[in-house]
Amino acid sequence: MTNDVKESFSGGAPPAPAALAAKVRTLAPSMTRSMQRVAEAVAGDPAGCAALTVTGLAELTGTSEATVVRTARLLGYPGYRDLRLALAGLAAQQQSGRAPAVTADIAVDDPIADVVAKLAYDEQQTLADTAAALDTVQLGAAVGALAGARRIDIYGVGASSLVGQDLAQKLLRIGLIAHAHTDPHLAVTNAVQLRSGDAAVAITHSGSTGDVIEPLRVAFDHGATTIAITGRPDGPVSQYADHVLTTSTARESELRPAAMSSRTSQLLVVDCLFIGVAQRTYETAAPALAASYEALAHRRNPRTR
Repeated sequence: MTNDVKESFSGGAPPAPAALAAKVRTLAPSMTRSMQRVAEAVAGDPAGCAALTVTGLAELTGTSEATVVRTARLLGYPGYRDLRLALAGLAAQQQSGRAPAVTADIAVDDPIADVVAKLAYDEQQTLADTAAALDTVQLGAAVGALAGARRIDIYGVGASSLVGQDLAQKLLRIGLIAHAHTDPHLAVTNAVQLRSGDAAVAITHSGSTGDVIEPLRVAFDHGATTIAITGRPDGPVSQYADHVLTTSTARESELRPAAMSSRTSQLLVVDCLFIGVAQRTYETAAPALAASYEALAHRRNPRTR
């Protein structure tokens, strides 16, 4: 077995069968085309591929045995035998009566009822994929960093900036000092002020957004604990992240750009972070949250003021 194949397996328990499809969707964009063919084959027909030897799958996908093994290891399995076992388990789950998958491709002439059904299915799948692939050890470490931070800076642009603002306002309501920066210049100038004991969160689906990576790098260099929420865990942003939280997205289509599906998965991770931090800081978070509700009560019902 070649060195690159050995190095691609990160160790730990292989992903559960239910997480296999999510893994494929998350990692496929960063794979070589030959590895993508293998990944797409096993995700598309787990029962058929489970019956194949490594040679058989290589022939089916027009690749090599080494590529099959390399793909298995990138997906989190020690070897092809472990991947076959997972495929057999996934096939059994699919044959247990689960409803057939709904395509998320939306056509320009789709009735609005079909659009609703397809988007609802797509959102559900995106959330399920993100939950299945989310590393709870990394999540717990990120929660700890935010809960104990003196100050929290959050970076995001475009749709990710909306997610960053959502996280900031949630943390502010439980008494933490958090700021979401959408201006790249202000993000960098604020990152310069961070120190050990502070935290910085970068939100970028592509993992390569320069306006997000630069302030995270500055925060990292100044000793802050850094967290990346990204759909590309192998992207440049991860170089400057102490903790990486991976999101999943549905397939992009003409009428549904990546920003829509990535936002869904990012918001799930943000909610997980917020709840985790609120749990860790409950003695101070609960009174702060109650105070914020009370302060806004007259705006919900002006007559009671």
